[in-house]
Amino acid sequence: MGAGEEMHARTVKMSTPGVLAVVTVFSMIPGGLLSDIRDTQGLEAQQLARGSTVLHHRQKRGWIWKQLFVQEEDPTSQIIGQVKSDSDRGSFTIKYVLSGEGAGDVFKIDENSGEIWTLKKLDREKKAFYVLQAQAINTRTEEPVEPQSEFIIKVQDINDNAPQFLNEPYVSSIPEMSPVGTTVAQVTATDADDPMFGNNAKLIYSILQGEPYFSVQPKTGIVVTSWADMNREAREEYLVVVQVKDMLGLSGGYSSTTTVTVTLTDVNDNGPTFQQHVYTFALPENAAIGTTVGRIMAEDGDIGTNAKMTYRLEDDLNESSTFIIETDPVTQEGVILLAMPLDYESKRRYTMVAEAANNHPDTRFLPLDEFSDRTTLKIFVEDVDEPPVFLSALYEWKIPENAAVGTVVGTVSARDTDTVNNPIRYSIDKKTDATNAFKIDPNNGTIAIAKALDRETADWHNMSVEAKETMQTRLSSSVAVFITVLDVNDNVPRLARDYQPYICEGTQAGELIHLLSAVDPDKAVEEHHFYYSMVPQERINPNFTIRDNQDNTAGIVARRSTFTRKDQTRYLLPVVVTDSGTPALSSTTTLTIGVCSCLPAGHCPTAGVEALALSGVSMQTLVGILVCLVTLTALSVLMLIVRRHRRKQQEGTDVEVKELELPDTFSQKVLYYGERGAGLDFCQPPVPLRPHPRRRDRKLRREEVRASIRMSLRESHLIGPEDEV
Repeated sequence: MGAGEEMHARTVKMSTPGVLAVVTVFSMIPGGLLSDIRDTQGLEAQQLARGSTVLHHRQKRGWIWKQLFVQEEDPTSQIIGQVKSDSDRGSFTIKYVLSGEGAGDVFKIDENSGEIWTLKKLDREKKAFYVLQAQAINTRTEEPVEPQSEFIIKVQDINDNAPQFLNEPYVSSIPEMSPVGTTVAQVTATDADDPMFGNNAKLIYSILQGEPYFSVQPKTGIVVTSWADMNREAREEYLVVVQVKDMLGLSGGYSSTTTVTVTLTDVNDNGPTFQQHVYTFALPENAAIGTTVGRIMAEDGDIGTNAKMTYRLEDDLNESSTFIIETDPVTQEGVILLAMPLDYESKRRYTMVAEAANNHPDTRFLPLDEFSDRTTLKIFVEDVDEPPVFLSALYEWKIPENAAVGTVVGTVSARDTDTVNNPIRYSIDKKTDATNAFKIDPNNGTIAIAKALDRETADWHNMSVEAKETMQTRLSSSVAVFITVLDVNDNVPRLARDYQPYICEGTQAGELIHLLSAVDPDKAVEEHHFYYSMVPQERINPNFTIRDNQDNTAGIVARRSTFTRKDQTRYLLPVVVTDSGTPALSSTTTLTIGVCSCLPAGHCPTAGVEALALSGVSMQTLVGILVCLVTLTALSVLMLIVRRHRRKQQEGTDVEVKELELPDTFSQKVLYYGERGAGLDFCQPPVPLRPHPRRRDRKLRREEVRASIRMSLRESHLIGPEDEV
């Protein structure tokens, strides 16, 4: 037995029916570790260590032995215990047999002495204990002298494993400005050694890198902050190196390290700040509304939502109303835009105050007023040479149509708003006044009538007047001029058409003969009203009178009866038409009233043009009818001529064919008489015979011609189907 080692004997009494076996087990335990074994194995382990005797009762499964111990990683073969049977008298009649886990390759038993040996070094982390069975056998009979007994060999741990961190890598984030003691993360390590044996697997944590900002709790591995008010804007990321040691950190143990990446997240602990106290911009006076004047930007050390801000212009109706400021959501800049037109001549400089304020202030870190900042804006208006500006955007005038040439209609006026006031010249765009009805004074813009106006020809004029500078860039502008020509009663009324009335024989006094209406080219203020009358010297006309219907129509009424064509075929009736204008105008038209022998239905049966004229048909209509008749007649004659010509050609062709077909004997019999005979040599050529008699065209009768004329008139819609022609 080596130095520093103790031999501990354990006597186990086994009770079997009629046999008492005593087995002495030797356990080799390194010196100095006996107290640890006693502490960790409990009462039974302590009793085994003291060599106490324990009486076991045999169970159905056999004997249950106490544990034997062997140290791991020992490469030498050694005795770890011995079994002994009381039947063994040293006569070599008993042999011992070992079976179970590791029997034969890890452990062996001396069959004569019962000593149990190790065959190779053991690793507790791979297998912590082995369950084996021992039995004593009679060498002569090969029969067991005792029942099989079971025992356990436990592999004792040594510190041969370093602790290992779990769940790597470690990444954590905490808000900046967190108080001391804020939990950052928890690191966890494990040791494969036996935690129940000594200090091999007892771990302790410490900080290698990251102080004084962070610390770690030695037993739990919880990393906490140890520095107040860590500022993300100063430093955003920290690498904390944590070490773990076994053996409670004593020398000779193993250790491992891990890194915890700590990121500080942003809080709103910074307000916006302008880098300039004054921003200066320039803008031409002709800039369009919506033009970008410039951009300003307040810096904020925060990020994300905490850095979002809104710009505004402080209220000043004289300054800020001309401009607006908007926040660019991407760049967080303030964009200054033109909101109203500029005029260099009226205002040349604008001064405003712009403010930038955080959208989500957090008063835990800063007072409320520190979440905004102000700056001054100065905007200068640049002068631009501008075209003349008309004093009115539109000019509208009215002039009566009888105004004399040279009458002033109105005056347009424009001014040059530039600091250098250039002279202006006026002109009318000829494209808008093609008739040259108006003229303009180029110096003062006075528009006058150049030609006589006629409302009935053009009742309004739309012109474009141009004003142009005479110096420098000669810029120009134009304005629309509307001139309405007012109506003047300068057109006399007249009958609506060329009336040709007739009166039937036998017409009774008071009977309506014809209805009249009138027209007037003038524009009535409300509605035209026409008055009908007879000329003063004809007011006592014994034959006819004019009856005004008061609805712009009038009727010719017979004053007497017994009109006959024998007495007189035509009567002349002057008719006066007067309008309601101021002054009132009138015209006189003399109507010719024919006397006709009418049918009972009142139609005039007289044939020819006279009947048409008496029925009220105009001369234009009569001329049209005559042209149609002449055209139809010419076409009919032409068709007859063509037809006869074709018939003659056909007959000539038939004769030639017949001559070719006549026999010689027939031809020789046709002779001319009365000539001197000279034999057959003086005979005339044979005359061809007509194959059939000629047909004569039937002449049209007079009644058929009249019917054709009547049909033509009806088709021209001048005569109704029931009218007499």
